[in-house]
Amino acid sequence: MLLCIDCGNTNTVFSIWDGERFLCTLRTATEHTRTADQYFTWFSTLIAHHRIEARITDVIISSTVPRVVFNLRVFADRYFNTRPLVVGKPECLLPHPARVDAGTNVGPDRLVNSAGAYDRHGGDLIVVDFGTATTFDVVAHDGAYVGGVIAPGVNLSLEALHMAAAALPHVDVTKPQAVIGMNTVACMQSGVFWGYVGLVREICARIRGEYERPMRIIGTGGLAPLFAQGDVLFDTVEDDLTMHGLTVIHAHNKEQEAR
Repeated sequence: MLLCIDCGNTNTVFSIWDGERFLCTLRTATEHTRTADQYFTWFSTLIAHHRIEARITDVIISSTVPRVVFNLRVFADRYFNTRPLVVGKPECLLPHPARVDAGTNVGPDRLVNSAGAYDRHGGDLIVVDFGTATTFDVVAHDGAYVGGVIAPGVNLSLEALHMAAAALPHVDVTKPQAVIGMNTVACMQSGVFWGYVGLVREICARIRGEYERPMRIIGTGGLAPLFAQGDVLFDTVEDDLTMHGLTVIHAHNKEQEAR
């Protein structure tokens, strides 16, 4: 069994892959002070709750928070007796290396999304990921990540608005019933929802204009289904794209080892 770990700025997700399907997906807050023992206590408790017999043989990690990687490495070594693959490290090979400016460090999450999207849909893609940041990843015809766009995340924008303007409350992200809000909350929800619909549509249109080839748009991340409501922003929405990408990268490394 393969344990896939995706560590983002806000949440860390653990998924167990048995070679055919994900048996479960567990989510916890990202905390760089969490020890390997604490990870295992949390993990083993939830696995027991789900009644899963987890015989982990391999671990792969994608992390946008470098400080958590050490304890996740210890977690894999101590409790599963395995050296984890870490996306972005030299020993972790990519099926299709990125083509970007020399010296550029591409976020591991973007490399993983590109690998997963290409495996499922082929090339010439825009992957829109709604995370702490809203990212747009361009996947070339041969599967290589070739650049993209980074914008503030939806919840990050709302939090900044709430913190900077004392009179504005904290609100949940939802699709408003009308564009014109009749109260403060409705006004804020409309601004965020329709503002990001416009952002996604405009950035994707400009990427397509520069790329000069037909492109499919793949939405992923927790808020992707919300922004797919009522507007044709994406050709498809996938909630497990990052985890799928981790299985693709792991399989590629296993194939290279076998040669």
